[in-house]
Amino acid sequence: MPIPYYVTETEKIKQRFRAVGGLLNERALRLWAGAEALTLGRGGITKVARVTRLARTTVARGMRELRQPSPLPPERVRQPGGGRRAATQVDPTLKGDLEDLLAPVTRGDPQRPLRWTSKSVRHLARALQRQGHRISYRTVARLLKDMGYSLQANRKSDEGRHHPDRDAQFQYLNDRVQTQLRAGQPAISVDTKKKELVGPFKNGGRTWRPKGRPEKVRVYDFKIKALGRAVPYGVYDLGRNQGWVNVGMSHDTAGFAAATIGRWWRKLGRRAYPHAKALLITADCGGSNNPRVRLWRWKLQTLANATGLTLHVHHFPPGTSKWNKIEHRLFSFITQNWRGRPLVSYAVIVNLIAQTTTQTGLRVYCELDAAEYPLKEKVRPEDLRQVSLRPHAFHPEWNYTITPASATI
Repeated sequence: MPIPYYVTETEKIKQRFRAVGGLLNERALRLWAGAEALTLGRGGITKVARVTRLARTTVARGMRELRQPSPLPPERVRQPGGGRRAATQVDPTLKGDLEDLLAPVTRGDPQRPLRWTSKSVRHLARALQRQGHRISYRTVARLLKDMGYSLQANRKSDEGRHHPDRDAQFQYLNDRVQTQLRAGQPAISVDTKKKELVGPFKNGGRTWRPKGRPEKVRVYDFKIKALGRAVPYGVYDLGRNQGWVNVGMSHDTAGFAAATIGRWWRKLGRRAYPHAKALLITADCGGSNNPRVRLWRWKLQTLANATGLTLHVHHFPPGTSKWNKIEHRLFSFITQNWRGRPLVSYAVIVNLIAQTTTQTGLRVYCELDAAEYPLKEKVRPEDLRQVSLRPHAFHPEWNYTITPASATI
């Protein structure tokens, strides 16, 4: 677009600079500014510098290079060694002091403030300035990048100390499950899903809604006593890709866990396995299904007596709960299904769980359990003596069988 004749010379320079300024490197921009100043004649350096905001010395240098061509090779924009020296060259101790501040355990006095603050670039810059370095937070950011640092979050990877028989227990458990399934007998994985507050609280994840109209929830996640907390305990049928979730309104106890397994058997298991004589249960090594809890063993004995099933129980080693099949074959899909949906009532929770499906055929059933499961329920010594428990030879604390005394249902 041609520039109108009535536009001032200063405005013409400004328009030309806007058109080409962003396309030129340092050397070409310097030469262009010098050419403009030469065209204007007297006062040209001042006018070009004012319009382009380049330094007067830069414009003057461009004029000199046009009058007497520079010996610089075409690929260079300045003389070798030109420009500001690197901060680490001007201040040789800078890099070492910065590395000291970034050390996992800050060296020197443990009361140094940076040891107990976030290591942001601004905090690092201020700490270096207190040591006598002239540095900005932007320079700190550049140095960190050059040193191979980047912003990173925590990663869950440290599982703690591994039991020496961890892998052997995995193999033993897997062999028993495969044998059980080949015999046409039921094998299940059980666990408690994360407890959920009932009410208009934020639920992780996002869901499609009209633009600019997110669902409003409470700012603070304080329990509403009138609504309570949901305790989902799940049973996953390893042979049928089928889930059962019992949503409790009370406490996550061994009694609640055993009652859930009993509900699954009455509602689904008995019809799916009409000729079953034994039930294999895989569970974590803690929580309501902790093998060291006497109530867990007593309730399993009660379950075995009621169903007539021999219960083969196998626990995962401590710290390996994520390998429990129910975690990634059932609970993960429930979380995906209700993402971004406030769990405003028990009915909503039950319906969202029951509507969870996958393309591989997962089917989930869910019920609300309004029964009360008291904490610290006592097991009498005479009841404990009635537990018909046979420990296995391999890690009896993790593997054991409970046989029924009689069948009543």
